Amino acid sequence: MPMDPTWLVWHQTPKKPAFIPPPGAVDAHCHVFGPEAEFPFAPERKYTPCDASKAQLFALRDYLGFSRNVIVQATCHGKDNRATVDAVKASNGMAKGVATVGEEITTDELKQLNEDGIRGVRFNFLRRLADFTPHDVLRRIADKVAPFGWHIVVYFEAPDLPELRPLFDSLPTDIVVDHMGRPDVALGTDHPQFGAFVDWMASNPRVWSKVSCPERLSVAGPPYDDVVPFQRAIVERFPDRVLWGTDWPHPNLKGHMVDDGVLVDQIPKFAASAELQQKLLVDNPMRLYWA
Repeated sequence: MPMDPTWLVWHQTPKKPAFIPPPGAVDAHCHVFGPEAEFPFAPERKYTPCDASKAQLFALRDYLGFSRNVIVQATCHGKDNRATVDAVKASNGMAKGVATVGEEITTDELKQLNEDGIRGVRFNFLRRLADFTPHDVLRRIADKVAPFGWHIVVYFEAPDLPELRPLFDSLPTDIVVDHMGRPDVALGTDHPQFGAFVDWMASNPRVWSKVSCPERLSVAGPPYDDVVPFQRAIVERFPDRVLWGTDWPHPNLKGHMVDDGVLVDQIPKFAASAELQQKLLVDNPMRLYWA
């Protein structure tokens, strides 16, 4: 399966951000893809990305003014976590990882992943990217990883939250939601759809949110100011349970490729104070991944 010719390759010359992240800042949502010659993509994948190596990721981290990464296993690699683990191990302690596993994984295999720097497991509920994990299987996996102090990362779209919420609330781990549960930005922050997500975070103190990926949510386009009210609402109400990441190398984007420097310069718009920036970029990810 070749890369879809309508998808774009990650930005080769991002701008240097004007915003300087606080010392120790973490890009808490990014990926590595391959290189395919070394880490082949999964045969069952639903998309084929371009190569995006650990060296290129770490160079971007330094260029943007960040210190650490959380590398999230991408669906194109399936349950083969070798590319993610390789990047985490090559980081000299400056990266942690989120893996994809099946219920067949053993305790010894989980112990090894834990030693390798994995701190969570991701489940994707977007049918165009992956097949849903049955709810009972997810619960069994959560029971296996909970003793390691890991969390569950979930990726879903806002209309699916009412159906998924009872499952998520039943899990014995913290829940980290990718990209604010993908709200429909055109509906506004006062719409019941976004309100349901905020209510969920308010009612369950184990739910965290990444305020990332405005390029996938925006109607207006760069610099994605129409997403800022959603990000600000989450950051200001739940300052101790928010994370931020670039989502580099931005797979499956069409129309335009996001400039990572632009994403960094958006941060002060929704985390306006130094205190909020410190929590979002340093304190929260360090507590979740390095504590």
